[in-house]
Amino acid sequence: MIEIVFKGGIMMWPIIFSSVIALAIIIERLIRFSQAGIDTKKFMQDVVSLIEKGKVEEALSLAESVSSPVSAVVAAGLRRYGRTREEIEEAMKDASIYEIPKLEKNLTGLATIAHITPLMGLLGTVLGMVHTFQIVQMKATAFAPVNPADLAGGIWEALITTAAGLFVAIPTYVAYNYFVSRVNNIVIDMERSAIDVILSVSE
Repeated sequence: MIEIVFKGGIMMWPIIFSSVIALAIIIERLIRFSQAGIDTKKFMQDVVSLIEKGKVEEALSLAESVSSPVSAVVAAGLRRYGRTREEIEEAMKDASIYEIPKLEKNLTGLATIAHITPLMGLLGTVLGMVHTFQIVQMKATAFAPVNPADLAGGIWEALITTAAGLFVAIPTYVAYNYFVSRVNNIVIDMERSAIDVILSVSE
């Protein structure tokens, strides 16, 4: 494997570097989303039940005890309990604006890696092909025989970078789409929870 990496040419190194960064982002985001994941339905049932019983402080304590974007938005609304509906809505909207970028953190970097690694691989292949044909030209100029092995060896080495770029890009793009889906689901939960809080407080 190490020998193949070295034969891939200079573009193998930025591809390897990109794969390390992508792996680090994926691990960090998996940890973050595992911490943010809660049973939103049960959580909101408990919160709404406490609000309906007039135990707003207990509902706020429950929301603050849970580490989740949904609970953060709910807590922001409950802190404005007793104020106008517009103020409660504004508080929860501000909280969601603060929470969403934290969910989307590093996803742009992941998307960038997924898009540029195939291009880096293609560039490495082009450079390898250029080098191969330079060798062919040098042999032709020196009236040395050019055999198929010269071409085949240079071409397969050139194609290593394309394979490496795709090898990094495919799982990275899958991970990116997975995280975007998780963000969208959490945002929907935040919106639904905000509506539940507003309706419960209004009642």
